[in-house]
Formats: sequence, structure tokens, C-alpha cells
Amino acid sequence: GGARPMALNPAATFTWYGHSCWELTTPGGRTVLFDPWFGNPSSPRAHDSVTRCDVLLVTHGHFDHFTDALAIASRTRPAWPCIHELSLWLGRNYAHKDGIVGMNKGGTVEVAGLRVTMVAADHSAGDMYAGAEAPLYLGEPVGFIVELEDGFRFYFAGDTDVFGDMRLIGERYRPSLAFLPIGGHFTMDPAGAAHAVELLGVSDVAPMHYGTFPLLAGTPDQLRAALAARGLGHVGVHVTSPGGTLG
Repeated sequence: GGARPMALNPAATFTWYGHSCWELTTPGGRTVLFDPWFGNPSSPRAHDSVTRCDVLLVTHGHFDHFTDALAIASRTRPAWPCIHELSLWLGRNYAHKDGIVGMNKGGTVEVAGLRVTMVAADHSAGDMYAGAEAPLYLGEPVGFIVELEDGFRFYFAGDTDVFGDMRLIGERYRPSLAFLPIGGHFTMDPAGAAHAVELLGVSDVAPMHYGTFPLLAGTPDQLRAALAARGLGHVGVHVTSPGGTLG
């Protein structure tokens, strides 16, 4: 049958900085950051080295996704589509309000030549900041469907368990590539991620949110085995080391 065509976009570059922190360079030359925690133990890069960010996408308010977002945004002034409650908080705690695009699940916005759709995630979102006595809740956790300038669509799940409506996400938006957590404990494990791949119908998956800490014990090899057990051995599992690009 010959080689299956890759469902990665050769005109887009995805660089992983460990955990859930990704930098995308789009076909149109835009820079998009996802869940920028450059201080994670796997990251080869410090957040203060980031000098360009056209679009910033934060899935939820946990420290390991949100920690470096304010500092990076203050320097780079990105468009920042985010869930409504986070937009309210940013309105009081972030100087460059003109870049904030408050939205909610089911909404789609166009920013910097991209189409960003917010979808559900099954997780939580509160964390302790600045000596607070109770967790700060910055809206519900979400995922994103991103459509690039050339029509390429991918799903960035954020932190989530597998949930049945991933089938709807697949049917509605038809992403070819999914970024899925596999670490377990705080998110789905490799078996859950394999089930998610089946529901989504994607041809390619990039695992994330694993290996940062011993608790996040899921591995890409376990994901491959779980996919094979579901008859999905043809799905491409794209693994990179921190600082490397998806290929």
C-alpha cells in the first residue's frame, strides 16, 4: 500500500518545551504559545527568552499551565483568547487589555489570521496564588481547535480525562492531529488517550503532560501499545524531546 501521507503540516513547526508548553510557528509566520510554563523541570528554555508571541492560548488556571503567561504577554502583547472568567481577571491584573478576547466553549474567534475554537475539557482549574487562603478559579478548563492559515486543523486538549463528547469534537471540527495528555494521575493515562484518539478520529497524536514528575508516569510506548490494542496501530504517535520539534 505504500507510505501513508503524514498528517503533520510541513509548513507549521511545533516545538515542545516539556509538560504542556508548546510553541507553534504557523505557515503565515505567526508565533503561538500554548500553556507556557517554561519553568517546568524538562524545559531547556527560560520564559524571559521569549520575545515573540502573536497568539497566547492558556487552557486553564493551574500553575503548570499559566505561571509564565502574564510575564510573556506583558512583553509580547499577544492576542489572548481565553475563557470569560479568565478574561475578567486579566482585565484587572494585566495591563494590555486590548489583546484579551473573552469567549466560551463553542465560540470561534479569528486572531492573527487563525481561527480558534474553544471546546470543553474534563478537569479542574483552581490553584493557590500569592498567599491566598483559597484557590483562585480562573474559569473552567478548556481545549482549543486551531485552524491555521492554510486550513490545517488540530486539537489541543489541555488537561483532561477522555470524555464521550470528544466524538462530537471530531465530527464537528475534523482535526487531523491531537495534542493529548498521557501522564495519568491528574489527566487521562495512555489507555485513556488511545480511547480519545478513537473518539476523535485523528490520524496523528502528539503526547504531552508526561515525564515532568514521577507521578506523570504514562509513556508514548504505552500509548502506542494501547492504540494497537484498539486496532489503531496506524495512528502516528509523534514524540519529541523538550526543545525538539514535532516530526
